[in-house]
Amino acid sequence: MCVPGSRARRPGSRGWLERTAKPAPTRGTVGAKVRSQTWERRAPGATAVTCPVHGRSTGPIQADIQDRHVGDSMSGAADVERVYSAMERAAGLLDLTCAREKILPILTAYKEALADSVIVFSMSGGDHSAELDFSFTIPSGDVDPYAFGPSTGIPTETDHPIASLLSDTGERCPVAMYGVDGEVSGGFKKTYAAFPINDLLDLSKLVAVPSMPPAVAENAELFARYGLDKVQGISIDYQRKQVNLYCGDIPAESLEPETVRSMLREMGLREPSEEGLEFVRKSFAVYPTLSWDSSRIERICFAVISTDPTLAPTRVESDVALFSKYANNAPYAYAGERRTLIYGLAVSPAKEYIKLGSYYQISDHQRKLVKAFDALED
Repeated sequence: MCVPGSRARRPGSRGWLERTAKPAPTRGTVGAKVRSQTWERRAPGATAVTCPVHGRSTGPIQADIQDRHVGDSMSGAADVERVYSAMERAAGLLDLTCAREKILPILTAYKEALADSVIVFSMSGGDHSAELDFSFTIPSGDVDPYAFGPSTGIPTETDHPIASLLSDTGERCPVAMYGVDGEVSGGFKKTYAAFPINDLLDLSKLVAVPSMPPAVAENAELFARYGLDKVQGISIDYQRKQVNLYCGDIPAESLEPETVRSMLREMGLREPSEEGLEFVRKSFAVYPTLSWDSSRIERICFAVISTDPTLAPTRVESDVALFSKYANNAPYAYAGERRTLIYGLAVSPAKEYIKLGSYYQISDHQRKLVKAFDALED
């Protein structure tokens, strides 16, 4: 769940910007190079966190922090092993096994970019909990994320618009950063294209991309009415043949419960729980999913970034335990800081479910977002 870069809500909107005494921060996940990463594992004393939903301790937490800094002598091949090892540890928290033969070709293809990538390991609750996703960023112009070749799972078909969507977008829109997404069991899944965080793309420019799903144009007016017309990036899912639009600069009123209820009704999507609606108010990005098959909106996800390991909006005990274990133990590579997490509430016509990503490597951009969120909570 590697959300492309975004920025603060629109000037004049009611929301966390007005409740803080700080200038509007830049919001999103794709941005500056990582300043502090790690290598040596540390294991300080175990601690415990109390879950605000159930009011009880979630159990011992064993830190998995590394201490490596950009500029340390390390080859691309060593970075591949370092990132893969962290991925294995994250998967182990969910009792999952990594398919090394499917993952290493992807990491190796971009080994020179890994040291400075933003890297996220993401899991989901409910019936989506049997998989761990990984995503990492690639500087624009440095590596072509579409040049994997069939060995890493990218389709070779040329008779579907998805085959040219990434290149068409790059030709017509200012791409600041690319990204790659995969599953630890299945390998490659998605590519990302992120636009400049200080100049979000008007939705109309994506509508004009010839290979974009027609559903984007067919829902453009609805998106604009609810403030989802500034796009920070897209992701392309080659397995499901779907596209995510990562919308930023969201007006605060668009995230109020009544507005969210109205929007989801128009989209034909399920209304979230009360906990979910309160969670949505904290969102820094919203991303609808569309396909080439119909004009319907497949689902929508509301994303929140924080260092708080207890934010998952659920009362399902099995999910509470799973999210707590992952949020408090996922490996991360920026010693001296708290683990940065990104939560997502996904809503489809039939159900809602929660996603949780842990940043293994971050940029200064995520640090600004976390400070803004912490100011809101204070």
